[in-house]
Amino acid sequence: MHSPAETSVPPHAGPAAAPPGDLAIWFFILAELLAFGVFFAAYAFARAHNVALFNTMQATLDRSAGAVNTALLITASWCVARAVEATGRARSATGARWLAGGILCGGGFLVVKGFEYAAKFGAGINLSTNTFYMFYLSLTFFHFMHVILGLVILVALWWKTRSGDYGPHNMNGIESGAAYWHMVDLVWIVLFPLVYVMR
Repeated sequence: MHSPAETSVPPHAGPAAAPPGDLAIWFFILAELLAFGVFFAAYAFARAHNVALFNTMQATLDRSAGAVNTALLITASWCVARAVEATGRARSATGARWLAGGILCGGGFLVVKGFEYAAKFGAGINLSTNTFYMFYLSLTFFHFMHVILGLVILVALWWKTRSGDYGPHNMNGIESGAAYWHMVDLVWIVLFPLVYVMR
């Protein structure tokens, strides 16, 4: 007969790893993803009921600019991930440099998007032009504002990392900010093919 120790369940591996950063940021991120999800569903529904218009208007978008912006945000997220890694290894100066790279890429996204908006507004396009442009301008501007907020967060992280406030002893803030930035990137990775490419 086995003793109680022999018949017990396998050794517990310890509590499940918590997500990086503050738990509150994850609730905020989930709420933001839900808002974008509803927006995307509404876009898909409207498109299904007017495919010809959406295909025609989609062809007027600058896909090259959209592709450049996709590359910029992916690169920014890579820089931010490297910054978190470096900071966690007590290399705050390196982490700050990586954050600066992420900030530059994010700023580049805003510049490219700004030129896109200027071209559309210069051609007389606005929210009331048609259903496609109502969704295009609303969706991309909603995301544009999230990029601005993300950059404000990255600048704050850069300043504190550069000052040595973040390190192996204190990773909560930088991990929370990085999680938000990755959410902004993820949303664009869905938005770009949905609005610019898919037919």
